Amino acid sequence: MKTEERVRTRKWGSVVKKAVIFDFDGTIIDTESAWFDIYTEILKEQHGFNLTLEEFVKVVGSTDGALFDFIDESLDVPMDRTIFHDQVNSRFETIREQLALRDGFLETAEQLKKRNIKLAVASSSSRNWIEGFLTQYGLLEYFPIIVSADDVDEVKPHPAIYQVALNQLGITADEAIAVEDSYNGSIAAISAGIHCLIIPNDVTRSLTFHEKGQLIESFADFDYSLLENEQEDGIAK
Repeated sequence: MKTEERVRTRKWGSVVKKAVIFDFDGTIIDTESAWFDIYTEILKEQHGFNLTLEEFVKVVGSTDGALFDFIDESLDVPMDRTIFHDQVNSRFETIREQLALRDGFLETAEQLKKRNIKLAVASSSSRNWIEGFLTQYGLLEYFPIIVSADDVDEVKPHPAIYQVALNQLGITADEAIAVEDSYNGSIAAISAGIHCLIIPNDVTRSLTFHEKGQLIESFADFDYSLLENEQEDGIAK
């Protein structure tokens, strides 16, 4: 076993991991980049507002209420959020079929299944949204546990979504790994006591993440040694 892997395993404890809990938007499929492009286009066309990535990324992984409050402060008349969302969703549907799984995700999911690791989704999006995409890509059966915004009172960065996922999986926080792409999502996982792998996308890559998160470049860098305990790795406890 490589020295680097030994250090990581010792650092994150000796409990065998039983499940990997994935965020959805931006992690399994990079919808975040598409949302940013569409938000930018419509806000410029309809309201003459120039949305920056710096402001948009603050709400990635959570809700966009704070973003709209910020935008409204710059407009003479607050926007009709219902109309805006309808416009955004309509435009999104025109590109939906063009979106692809993030590189390496499917291979990672297959490896985890082979290792008998349970898979779950914990997302601030609605269940219909998540299940619609998973069905589209033939992945619904991979995730017997899906926890969405429909299941909690508070979404990320509050840890409730992850706490519900742990409960449904029947495991403790130290028996799970979370995979996130955003600051808000990683804070939710860390607050729930779960070790979090962070794989940024083009929208979230500029963010500074919590020091307790484990930042990696892509799914190709998924650290499978985290699934093993120290005894199984031949490291004396």
